[in-house]
Amino acid sequence: MDVASAASIPEGHLAENVVHFARALRKAGVNVGTAQIHTAVEAVRRAGFTKRQDFYYTLRATLITRPEYLETYHQVFHLFWRDPEYLERMMKMMLPLVQSLAAEEEDAPKAAERRAAEALGDNPPDASPRPESEEVEIDAQLSWSENEILQSKDFEQMGAAEIAEAKRAIRNLSLQVAPMKTRRYIARPSGQVPDTSALLRRSLRKGGELDRLPMKAPRVRPPNLVALCDISGSMSVYSRMLMHFLHSLVWSPNAGWGRVHGFTFGTQLTNVSRALHLKDVDLALEAAGKDAPDWEGGTRIGEAIQRFNKDWSRRVLGQGAVVLLITDGLETGSTEILRNEIERLALSCRKLVWLNPLLRWNEFSPKAAGIRTILPFADSFHACHSLGSLTDLSMALSGAGDKPRMMRLMKTDQTI
Repeated sequence: MDVASAASIPEGHLAENVVHFARALRKAGVNVGTAQIHTAVEAVRRAGFTKRQDFYYTLRATLITRPEYLETYHQVFHLFWRDPEYLERMMKMMLPLVQSLAAEEEDAPKAAERRAAEALGDNPPDASPRPESEEVEIDAQLSWSENEILQSKDFEQMGAAEIAEAKRAIRNLSLQVAPMKTRRYIARPSGQVPDTSALLRRSLRKGGELDRLPMKAPRVRPPNLVALCDISGSMSVYSRMLMHFLHSLVWSPNAGWGRVHGFTFGTQLTNVSRALHLKDVDLALEAAGKDAPDWEGGTRIGEAIQRFNKDWSRRVLGQGAVVLLITDGLETGSTEILRNEIERLALSCRKLVWLNPLLRWNEFSPKAAGIRTILPFADSFHACHSLGSLTDLSMALSGAGDKPRMMRLMKTDQTI
């Protein structure tokens, strides 16, 4: 339906289209209530919709209540109201997967495009029947198990049902970590250090006789975990999935961690630790979204880490805490500030683990200034774009990941 000519359509027809549009949003994963649909219809009637932009923002203001739904709304709107260029891109996306890697990267759907297509797939307007020849694509996909496809699939390319399945799988993931030794000791017969204090106490009870040599071993405890998660526009899909992962670490009975602290940053730093400690995951992420006003905004990594070092590092980085830095490293601020603050952060924690979704590309190289600044100070460098990468994340605490390869590429670029 063309928005510019919608004024001539009877009100009943308009209301029916808005209701169908709201149902499409629900299928794409957006929470839309009945009261919001009624408000949307009334708002369109009062505001008018002679301009496409007015119609777009009127529906967005009445149907969207959370910032993480904005991209999905944008894609569903342009598909539902028949944007010819968008439909052409979606047809390319649904062709059999026989293109080269370069073509796949060029035509890859944007965030939420696949969920928008699936939401409207039940009854797309003026859609022609699927030709019989497309059965080849179905046969090719069935040669893989659904679990293997889901494990390797990029979060940004998942549909609404796949996102829901991935969230359920994330709740069962764990980040295994070995307990850390402390300076205190505990009595243990298999220990390697003589316990002289226990030896003297025992000898006093036996009149000075030494019948055996007590031993002791270092006391161990679980380390604390501090996560700094980038919630800028380029990280929106990945940051939401990783917040689910952090919530699972907080509430997993066998996580092996002490206290888990969570911080988000885009244009400012926000402590969301209290929100993550709400047991219901939906309530926890909703509270985190309310606490952080800069979802899907810009990125100033250096200033955010500077604020963390100044206000929070002494509180949460004591006793050998591990830091997860979750960002694509695309800094828009000063790299000099970033260098100073990331060095201070690395010196303040036991280990700095960097998770970057850009590492999913085989051709990825550390050419961005922010990435080149952070990489030397990270202890390990790993991808975080799929369930498979999160499943293998426990190796991040025992190895360097792709950091050695990235450092070699940096040295090669400097010598050329």
